[in-house]
Amino acid sequence: MGSVLWSLSAAEQARGVRAGEWSAEELMQSVLERIRAVDGEINAYCTLDVAALENAARSDRERRAGAPLFPLHGVPFSVKDLIPTAGVRTTLGCAAHADWIPVEDEIAVARLRAAGGVLIGKTNTRELGFGVVTDNALFGPTRNPWNLQMTAAGSSGGAAAAVAAGMGAVALGSDGGGSLRVPAAVCGVFSIKPTFGLVPLYPSARVNLRSGLANWESLECIGPITRTVEDSALILQAIAGFDIRDWHSASAACMELERPDGSRAMKLRVAYSTDLGVANVNPEVAGIVRRAVTQLAAALDWDLSLVSPDLPPLAELRNTFLATVAMDANRFELAQIANKFSVSPDIHELATRKWTAEEFDFACESRRRIRHAFQVFTDIYDVLLTPTTATSAFPVGRRFPHRDEAGIENEREWSPFAFLANLTGQPATNMPVGRTGAGLPVGLQAIGARFSDGLLLDIAQAAEELFPHGVACARESAVPSYPQTQAG
Repeated sequence: MGSVLWSLSAAEQARGVRAGEWSAEELMQSVLERIRAVDGEINAYCTLDVAALENAARSDRERRAGAPLFPLHGVPFSVKDLIPTAGVRTTLGCAAHADWIPVEDEIAVARLRAAGGVLIGKTNTRELGFGVVTDNALFGPTRNPWNLQMTAAGSSGGAAAAVAAGMGAVALGSDGGGSLRVPAAVCGVFSIKPTFGLVPLYPSARVNLRSGLANWESLECIGPITRTVEDSALILQAIAGFDIRDWHSASAACMELERPDGSRAMKLRVAYSTDLGVANVNPEVAGIVRRAVTQLAAALDWDLSLVSPDLPPLAELRNTFLATVAMDANRFELAQIANKFSVSPDIHELATRKWTAEEFDFACESRRRIRHAFQVFTDIYDVLLTPTTATSAFPVGRRFPHRDEAGIENEREWSPFAFLANLTGQPATNMPVGRTGAGLPVGLQAIGARFSDGLLLDIAQAAEELFPHGVACARESAVPSYPQTQAG
């Protein structure tokens, strides 16, 4: 029994614990054995909670004593190393914080524990979250479970790789510019970046307990990475809702968060673009996404429109995002860290660039225009579909793919879509919809109006049924069951 518990969804794991089919301790032991078996090659985890088994056993004792059973009772979950966890090392992927042990949980972590979840440990991340790969001087790179020579992307790459490889059915990650959706796309798993403010943040991105922790204030969201849509819906139910400690916090009453039943995904007005009129996308990736959208539209009777939104050029969009990141960041602190430690090129570039007031003013105005354009767009359409990334995974150890292997004109623009939803605050998902000829996952992104998270979950549920997927594991004979969709 223990050898297969790790492969179950979180919903299945919780149902089994509640029914007494297995204990929370047996479940945690199965996940830990899985980690020992495969993580030496993948490097998804950077810290395991030494109390994980004891906490699971305590969960069992509470169940036997007749304590109330919670929705995630006994379910193991991991947390990205940017997110504080009480009593468990949180390095932020940065040598300056290599020994930090927080005394307080992030709100979302505390809520998962309160819902019955049991912490496994911390997953690897990019240093302070700056960058779209997962590699740092403390722990090295996280590899893609589909192909160990490829990147898991980032900055929640450890979280996505852990879920894809069966090292926990639930991972909590964060997303300031695509950091949930991009690694989920290249690792072949599901993720949702909630509407900004729906999941309260504290202390991360709000209180500067450690240098660099309070970056990303106007962009960051915390959300789940899972193998099934049902699991992400369960997690979102647990972690969403108002908290006075986050001045950006919104009430979960703004939207419906019940488990998706598929009904809201029918007969929608859906906009679709492979490039948003501004990006260059690998032809094979574009073809896989195009076919997936066509199949979804036919299955759900969508009113599908091929669109090119009225957006500024990609260079302006990217500069707006980078300047917003710079305004959110404490660049003085970043420069101090860079003077004392060897930091990533992403941090070095951000800290040393001489930003001007005119650049920041332009970025603020540009962000307002982008928000307005998307607001007008969502008045017409229920959802916008794009590729999640312009390419599939590329070799590990790089910040960007090489142009000849990426199939795009500018290798630095391999992730041109995800950050837009961070600028506007809208919810967005990654849905795994196929694989390239080389066997690498391809993701479809859905962006909805603010607080349409429930609708996006319904759409993702329909996509999951059309494009079933399994667990991606290195060196296993059972190949995950993605349809071998080719460009067309």
